[in-house]
Amino acid sequence: MRNVIVLSLLLLNIHHVISAPKGVTASLSAKWSMTPFLLETSEFIGEDGNEKFWQFVDTVKELTVYKQGESVRSYYNLILKKAGQFLTDLQVNLLKFALALRSYSPAVQASQQIASDEPPPEACPAFVSIHGQHSCSTKDIKKLLKAAAGRPKPYLHKNDHTYPGVNKTDVPVVILYAEIGTKKFTSFHKVLSEKAGEGILVYVLRHFVADPKPQKMLLSGYGVELAIKSTEYKAVDDTKVKDSGANAEEDNNDEVQGFVFGKLKKSHPELQEQLVELRKHLLESTNDMVPLKVWEMQDLSFQAAARIMSVPKFDALKLMRDLSQNFPSKARSLTRVAVKPEMRKEIEENQKRLSESIGVHPGDGELFINGLHIDLDIHNPFSILDILRGEARVLEGLHNLGIKGEHQGKLLRLPVNAVDDSYALDIRHPAIMWINDVENDLVYRSWPTGVQELLRATFPGVIRQIRRNLFNLVLFLDPVREESVELVKLAELFYKHKIPLRIGFVFVVNTKDEIDGSSDAGVGFFRLLNYIADEYDLSQALMSIVSMYNKVDAGETLSVDAISAYLKRKFPKANAERILGVESEYDDKRKDGALFYKKSGLGALPLALFNGVPLSPDEMDPDELETIILQRIMDTTTTFQRAVFMGQLTEGSNVVDYLMEQANVVPRMNPLILSTDRKYLDFTAKPVVDDWEDTTMFSYFDSRDKTAVMAKRMKYFTNTDEDGMSAVTVWIAGDFEKVSGRKLLLSALKRVKASPGVRVGVIDNPSGKPSEDNTVLYRAIWASLLTQKNKAAAEFVQKLLREESSQLLQKGTKMKDLLMQGMDRDAFEKKYNTLEVDFIRSQQLFCRDVLKLSPGQQAVISNGRILGPFEEQEEFTVEDFQLLEKITLSGSAENVKAKVKLMGMKAKHASDLVMKVDALLTAAPKGEVRRDFHFVKDSHSVLRLSPRENEVFYDVVAVVDPLTREAQKMSPLLIVLSQVVNVRLQVFMNCRAKLSEMPLKSFYRFVLESDVNFLANDTVSPGPVARFMELPESPLLTLIMITPESWMVQAVRSPHDLDNIHLQEVSGIVTAEYELEHLLLEGHCFDLSTGQPPRGLQFTLGMSRDPLMYDTIVMANLGYFQLKANPGAWILKLRKGRSEEIYQVLTHDGTDSPADAGDVLVVLNSFHSKIIKVRVQKKVEKINEDLLSENSESNGIWDSIASVWSTFEKSITGGGSKKDDGEKEKEDVLNIFSVASGHLYERFLRIMMLSVLRHTKTPVKFWFLKNYLSPSFKETIAHMAEKYGFQYELVQYKWPRWLHQQTEKQRVIWGYKILFLDVLFPLAVDKIIFVDADQIVRADLKELRDFDLEGAPYGYTPFCDSRREMEGYRFWKSGYWASHLGHRKYHISALYVVDLKKFRKIAAGDRLRGQYQALSQDPNSLSNLDQDLPNNMIHQVVIKSLPQEWLWCETWCDDTSKVSAKTIDLCNNPKTKEPKLTAAARIVPEWVEYDNEIKRLLRQQEDTATQKHTPLPSQHQKADDRRDEL
Repeated sequence: MRNVIVLSLLLLNIHHVISAPKGVTASLSAKWSMTPFLLETSEFIGEDGNEKFWQFVDTVKELTVYKQGESVRSYYNLILKKAGQFLTDLQVNLLKFALALRSYSPAVQASQQIASDEPPPEACPAFVSIHGQHSCSTKDIKKLLKAAAGRPKPYLHKNDHTYPGVNKTDVPVVILYAEIGTKKFTSFHKVLSEKAGEGILVYVLRHFVADPKPQKMLLSGYGVELAIKSTEYKAVDDTKVKDSGANAEEDNNDEVQGFVFGKLKKSHPELQEQLVELRKHLLESTNDMVPLKVWEMQDLSFQAAARIMSVPKFDALKLMRDLSQNFPSKARSLTRVAVKPEMRKEIEENQKRLSESIGVHPGDGELFINGLHIDLDIHNPFSILDILRGEARVLEGLHNLGIKGEHQGKLLRLPVNAVDDSYALDIRHPAIMWINDVENDLVYRSWPTGVQELLRATFPGVIRQIRRNLFNLVLFLDPVREESVELVKLAELFYKHKIPLRIGFVFVVNTKDEIDGSSDAGVGFFRLLNYIADEYDLSQALMSIVSMYNKVDAGETLSVDAISAYLKRKFPKANAERILGVESEYDDKRKDGALFYKKSGLGALPLALFNGVPLSPDEMDPDELETIILQRIMDTTTTFQRAVFMGQLTEGSNVVDYLMEQANVVPRMNPLILSTDRKYLDFTAKPVVDDWEDTTMFSYFDSRDKTAVMAKRMKYFTNTDEDGMSAVTVWIAGDFEKVSGRKLLLSALKRVKASPGVRVGVIDNPSGKPSEDNTVLYRAIWASLLTQKNKAAAEFVQKLLREESSQLLQKGTKMKDLLMQGMDRDAFEKKYNTLEVDFIRSQQLFCRDVLKLSPGQQAVISNGRILGPFEEQEEFTVEDFQLLEKITLSGSAENVKAKVKLMGMKAKHASDLVMKVDALLTAAPKGEVRRDFHFVKDSHSVLRLSPRENEVFYDVVAVVDPLTREAQKMSPLLIVLSQVVNVRLQVFMNCRAKLSEMPLKSFYRFVLESDVNFLANDTVSPGPVARFMELPESPLLTLIMITPESWMVQAVRSPHDLDNIHLQEVSGIVTAEYELEHLLLEGHCFDLSTGQPPRGLQFTLGMSRDPLMYDTIVMANLGYFQLKANPGAWILKLRKGRSEEIYQVLTHDGTDSPADAGDVLVVLNSFHSKIIKVRVQKKVEKINEDLLSENSESNGIWDSIASVWSTFEKSITGGGSKKDDGEKEKEDVLNIFSVASGHLYERFLRIMMLSVLRHTKTPVKFWFLKNYLSPSFKETIAHMAEKYGFQYELVQYKWPRWLHQQTEKQRVIWGYKILFLDVLFPLAVDKIIFVDADQIVRADLKELRDFDLEGAPYGYTPFCDSRREMEGYRFWKSGYWASHLGHRKYHISALYVVDLKKFRKIAAGDRLRGQYQALSQDPNSLSNLDQDLPNNMIHQVVIKSLPQEWLWCETWCDDTSKVSAKTIDLCNNPKTKEPKLTAAARIVPEWVEYDNEIKRLLRQQEDTATQKHTPLPSQHQKADDRRDEL
């Protein structure tokens, strides 16, 4: 008992130490209002298909009624319950995750924004728009429909919800804007869904909430970092300390938080263990961050891993999160952890294996879900949710099909051959007349024959002459057609020049027997050719054809006379009648060519195949063809080289056979079968009953259930493999009372007979309502399948399908008279006479609802892939079935069959399973290759969590070093993942050894929740927030938001300086509120005629009512551009003025309007990045004009990057008054650019502005980088502009994803100073002067603007040399810089002037970015990024040196030169390290006056704000000012 009392006293004591909690919280809200959960849920369900969406909408018609009476939590649960009717448990969990992420909020908001563009009629809870006319009442619909036809149809977007009515194109489109679940919606929905069902109109629904809640919606899925700004981590003491051998635990006399453990242990020896624990606890919870010695750091990564592996596995991930995210304050406690040697050894063995197999090295972080690689630099929680959903379809499908455990992984990882778009035709066919043979003709005998020759080095572009038929060209020609002439000449050219190309012809001529050479030139030509080939040889025949063609005049065709004249002239002895006439001996194989051409399924003549691959019609132009063939030879050579190198092609191989055994070779071309756009049936449902006799019941099933019933009840004609299984299952749907239907089934049965492993099922789709009369044949087929042995049934049905049998039946012959020997007649007759037609009605329903066939239409389904409906005349032959079987097998059916075979089940069941699994796997979108993971050993280094039994599970493998940025992000992600879905998790500790510096220098939070959170009173919690509690108070911290690529966020509220958080000086919590200001629309633009990006081209983005809301300029790097937007439908246009005059948009990808539409429409409806491609072309009459030419500004001036502020500031400053007088305005404004971050620098910035204004009479416009300004600065700047009469604009640009990212905030800001000058400012700005925030100006900057740069794009001031005592600190005087600069000076980046016209003209921005990209990969280069980069580029982009007096700074310049200084910069002094504030007051006397003047202004503004009762963030500025002056 005594022990307990003592320990509890000790623990009570601890609480006295802890003071009021201090910490930091950061939140991020959307720019738009909260969207209702019900609408987000409908969007989630809509992703599973339109049918489900509308069923869900019907189910929740009036759900909002419950909103009033219920608490928010129970209403939310009600929505989940309703959604649960359409979703599996796994999908409901994913839905909760999606709602917590607000993943579908942008989709709902996009509709809302489209509605606002309509615009909505006044006070209307819901309204319809019918071709542009609106109404709030259902009564007006009829009237509006009548008048609609005359007006253009509205444009529908890809993701609009269209009611599944009758598909008609000529009816009006009605768009309903309403909120699902409300009464008003229901009344509209009832009317519109009925009318759509009747085919009177097309009904489209878009979400519209009439009065959205003003509540802000907090987002998640981003990271927040508190980076340590101080230098204490760098102050590492690396003197070697002798290890005294004393263990930390034995160091008894130390005092921890007021407890002297030496004494305690003496007085309570029986509490030895507990005291050790308590001491350890106190040590860890102390937040004092004493720097570690170098030798203490070495093993931290292994120590963290050992610590994680030592706790119970359910706590391990949380511990990993805690250690990585709070590492700076946990580091000391980790140094005391011992690492077992077996753990170290195991980690090293696994690392060796990982680096060999997948190239993962120690310290790398990688995540794999079901073997798919998830790159966390690219993926965010929103895209991971999409991956989880995509995987869920396949996983649940396999689970429903009864595939569990290990089999799941094996089937998932099967290679599904991606759809090939270059199929080849087999060219080993007797109908091809080969003119030459590279392997055997004497002409080529001097060439080497070995395939190894391919690997011999040659000059680029040289075609290797090897005596093998590596390259084969087959031309299909009609000799009489004009196009054939040039192609034959081209073939002769190849032959003459000894190009190693085997050339073959297939002449397609008339096949009628009675036609002869005297009446048909084609036949005559063919016979003559045969004669010459017989008498001489084929190459002679080719020459003859060419000389014969040479006699034909241009534009003429070959005639019978020309042929006989040629024959007489060349072969006077020959008997023309015997060669060309009716009795010709040279007519054999005339039909072969035409037959081969017909069977091949190729398109229109003339045609060419290169190694079997057809060339497209536009490649067949004879002028182009020569280049194309030579290019193909070059391309194919590399493929052959690889094959030889890999040993697939050897000396003994027949090259043509090798080519024709590749996976893409098919026996015939059929675009329907080979097309890449494929639809599949979903076999994964488990219907409650499998009844198709009851048609009414069947009609209520959804598509998946109908399909499952069909699969269950289907009977087959089989021809099984030796193992009794069929890998290919074909269903034939059609009307077998029609000739075409019978033909189709007959072809299928013929194929079954010839091919083991195929089975055929038959579905009836009669042209009328099914009755006894129109299902005669089908009922006979079905009865024979039910009662006869397989072979007998097949033979009987084949007999039935022949035309003579159907004629007999029509004449009145009875079915029983057609029965054959070996059939069980009685059983057949009994079945045939008692078959009802109800089940055929169900089949017809299946054809209508699932296969989308009209009655009587035909389709073929192969392992679930739907081909059809067929056109009336479309034939599907035995050869087509052979092709279909080959394609199905090579896709994945063969692999699936091999795996199913190992499961050991009955043949029919196994064949069904192969069909269902194959359909499931090939329908899934083709991702990248799935990796298989096996760790050599996993007892000490792999954290394993097993999945729950008998449920669908995800296989997740993470490879991570617990002390890296990846671990900071991955550990919370894995925790949430394991809450959302059932996972089998393996986390491998991929530790780095021998660390020489602290692995992490920041605190981090990843904001992510697995479900919507509620407060105790059942209201929704305000939302996810990043919370940093228990932070150490001594270091100086800076807050950085790490958001998905396309998000543009800004701080909107925070009284504190988020750039310098010092908890010692703060009482309570530092709160930071951010807002997602824009979602970026990014793109790449190219000029089609040059293939180059059109530099200086401008795009604008807006809506129909406001076309110019945002704009941008295209960069030369990758033709990149970015535009600010938000959820909604946007119109992208070329900017009015030069851009629109010179260029036009030709095509675009990734947008939401047809590729050739003039207006480029882009819908932003998710948090994912949206990247589009635009191709433009100069207008014909402007072909020689240049966008950036000298006179380019005279027309189409635009004077703002339409920032949110520009309209606001113009109203204050009259900025727009001189707009018309463009030229004058341009000359007369001083454009000053500056960047600042943190309250101290913003204070300097205001003083700099004041000093600029005091020394000039010219109007000034300031440009600030918005990205890093504090909320308080943005609020006060407007008042300052009003008081001092200047204009200002806030510009922003998101660092492009392809440009090397900087992680340190200061370096990012430096990057913005120099890297984006060409795209930050409008083209109308000619010159911009950059002035550092901590500068004081003493002269008129107009002088600097007008300074002659002598053709250089920018001017910088060189560093002063006059202060002698600083010589040792002038790094540019020695080493790299001295040799690189030569006689040039090193320039300072605190002040520079840029001639933007020249800068853009010579593409300086693009050059700077290119050089930056190359240098920044090395972390040690560009230590002062904004200064080093232009100095490094001095040879490529010239710098004009400004006179020295333009920049004076005490560190480098002597005191005598201060008198003439035009600006004074407060440079850091590396020698004295004097704080900026004291330096400012000491060096610049007027600085204090300026400072006081601005303080007075801010105070006044604060007072007026207080009087209005609108507290301003700047109220808290006093405290900060005091801190600044300390």
